[in-house]
Amino acid sequence: MYKKEIYVYDSNNQPHRAVIRNYRREDFPALIEIQQECFPPPFPSELWWNEEQLSSHLEHFPEGAICEEIGGKVVGSITSLIIHFDENHPFHTWAEATDEGYIRNHDAEGNTLYVVDISVRPAYRKWGIGKLLLQALYELVIHKKLDRLLGGGRMPGYYRYAEQMGAEEYVQNVLAGKLHDPIITFMLRCGRTPLCVVPDYLEDEESRNYGVLMEWKNPFKIRVHS
Repeated sequence: MYKKEIYVYDSNNQPHRAVIRNYRREDFPALIEIQQECFPPPFPSELWWNEEQLSSHLEHFPEGAICEEIGGKVVGSITSLIIHFDENHPFHTWAEATDEGYIRNHDAEGNTLYVVDISVRPAYRKWGIGKLLLQALYELVIHKKLDRLLGGGRMPGYYRYAEQMGAEEYVQNVLAGKLHDPIITFMLRCGRTPLCVVPDYLEDEESRNYGVLMEWKNPFKIRVHS
């Protein structure tokens, strides 16, 4: 199981001791509260975690269920499962990849660690919490000798430009530095790279239901190119 102790800095440049660890059943109320803070309406409330889903995470892949606490308070979480990913057929929905968030399709023999969700309390978002949670999954990719970390990122800034450009053009503008998207830009800063834009990825009005499939490749895996 995973546990790391580290110091993080708040917006006043003050250090705080943080613990990154696997979440447990007693963390469920805090994890659900974090979801409510992170995804307010118009995000569908039925997509927030429920206790049945969280229990399923611990049953099927507890190693991939990670949270971060500061001063005894859980301030962020990240959840994952292992899947088999075919680069030649990348399109899928969040529901298909994650079994509607229950991860009962976790495949210990798969090649890819898939991010189900990452959530950080808004009050702690400039503390580097999300980056550390992703770092924990990068370490898990290496530990498990998987090919990559993969996940579909929301693009919540897209609704402002949806009448002016298509989703792929929007992403290209973010990559060119002409536009800023809270999620895509964050993922880029964490070392993720985009593979493709996926329509109908997740019910999300701000993203117009699009997602950006983004990966982090295991640097210790040898790749043979034909």
